[in-house]
Amino acid sequence: MFAVIQAGTSQYLIKEGDELLIDRVETSSDKLILDQVLLTSDGKNVRIGKPFISNLKVSAQILSEVKGPKIRISTYKAKSRFRKTKGFRPKFTKIKILKISD
Repeated sequence: MFAVIQAGTSQYLIKEGDELLIDRVETSSDKLILDQVLLTSDGKNVRIGKPFISNLKVSAQILSEVKGPKIRISTYKAKSRFRKTKGFRPKFTKIKILKISD
């Protein structure tokens, strides 16, 4: 069984047991419930949400908080010798999918 979920502004194709990086989620517990499920399939039947499937939840466990690779941003203005470089490392939450349930 697999599903397509929306976490933040991104969509992910997941199965039970998958580990993935999503945008940082601030919670006090180590469990996470994702209820924005767009599509699910068990091999025979496919259910598509409008926009989300009601009564379908994905249980996940938060493993750690990690930083992504450094992203560089450069700006300049032509003919004026102005150059500026900024950078940052985005923060992600690493999760493990435990169960896709109705």
